[in-house]
Amino acid sequence: MRRRGSATRPNSTGPKDGFDGYAAAMATLAFTAPDLSSQPHPAPVGTRRRRLANRLLEQAWASGAASVPSLDPAHLVAAATARVRSDALEDAGPWRTNLDVLAAALEAEAGLSALGRTIAHGQIVAALADRARLSALWRRHPEIAEQPLAAPIIVLGQMRSGTTRMQRLLACDPRLAHTRLFESLNPVPTGAIDDRRLRAILGLGLARLLNPSFAAIHPTGASAPDEEAGFHSISLYGATFEAQWRVPAFARHCEALEPSPVYAEFRRLMQTVAWLRGAPARPWVLKLPQMMQDLPAVLATFPDARLVCLHRDATATVASSASLVLNQMALQCDAPDPHWIGREWLHKAVLRHGRAAAARAAAAHVPQVEVHFSDMNRDWRGEMRRVYAMLGLPLTAAVERRMAAYVARAARAPLHHHRYSLDAFGLTEAGVNAAFA
Repeated sequence: MRRRGSATRPNSTGPKDGFDGYAAAMATLAFTAPDLSSQPHPAPVGTRRRRLANRLLEQAWASGAASVPSLDPAHLVAAATARVRSDALEDAGPWRTNLDVLAAALEAEAGLSALGRTIAHGQIVAALADRARLSALWRRHPEIAEQPLAAPIIVLGQMRSGTTRMQRLLACDPRLAHTRLFESLNPVPTGAIDDRRLRAILGLGLARLLNPSFAAIHPTGASAPDEEAGFHSISLYGATFEAQWRVPAFARHCEALEPSPVYAEFRRLMQTVAWLRGAPARPWVLKLPQMMQDLPAVLATFPDARLVCLHRDATATVASSASLVLNQMALQCDAPDPHWIGREWLHKAVLRHGRAAAARAAAAHVPQVEVHFSDMNRDWRGEMRRVYAMLGLPLTAAVERRMAAYVARAARAPLHHHRYSLDAFGLTEAGVNAAFA
């Protein structure tokens, strides 16, 4: 019997169920990253490649062989609509205001290099093109809005607090669903053939060429479980942009927004990914640190959600977050300021902590469990049993064996050589602890 809508779903280039692809991807992650043990706060080790790319781009622009990528919002929209040959971006929703603020901040605040400008232009056009494709798909298939979703499991925590480990442990359970990286980066195929996994593989290859040290900070693969940052990109919203570029005006804009429309689109994207998979609804493990900042809107959108709340010492979390952001900004900016990054991401961490605490206190009826980073290091099996007890699921021996295999692989990864310090970012333990008091 043909599933509803399956006749017009793109042909997949891989298995519909991500579990086998996840296991294969995770088996190789430990061998993809360089050893960063000598780097206190890693900037890209591909500095020479970055400089060469900047020089070639500048020469091409100066000679007229290529034009300087525009960050004008109207030009970005025009480029996206031309790419997909669609007028689906004519709606003037909140995304359009977000785009205007982001584009202005990129020009005025970000200090982009030639490579950074090229990446920013390409990223935004790609997000807008995917937005247009989604709008067209939703018009053709209104039944996507009726796609059932099971009660999600939200891994809630700061950047660098162990949320990725928790998400990937839960993803070892085939009874649960998760977002694969290629689905986050490319929620919808570009045509009749499902090219999303291939596009993600090529994108990761280019990213590792230009910034090989990032693989040690956050190892991943095209089919690996990963956060839904790409869903927010479709709405031109959130920390996926803030962590790459110095755009404080955009950050303050997003912090002041009422984000319910963003999460309405987020839910629609989940339905779209589920529809494209053609698989039965399973509890979906979601993981996005931005959700701490937006928790009231998240719980209003997913009133049946369960929360797995991760905690880690604030000084370690802030230092590691700042290190990740410096790594990202150094790729696209000639002169990133570590002290500004330290102040900005301390602000973000404190804001998220306060908002999430208030939202959780107001939603005591929501099933939730607290998990501390150090307890996971000490006894991850015991902590996962506590998580499963909250979820009302048995932690089977087969799932626990899969989890143990993941933990063993992850322990061999150079991620464990990622070193960072507060003083590199102009911060002190006393200052960070006082900010959270």
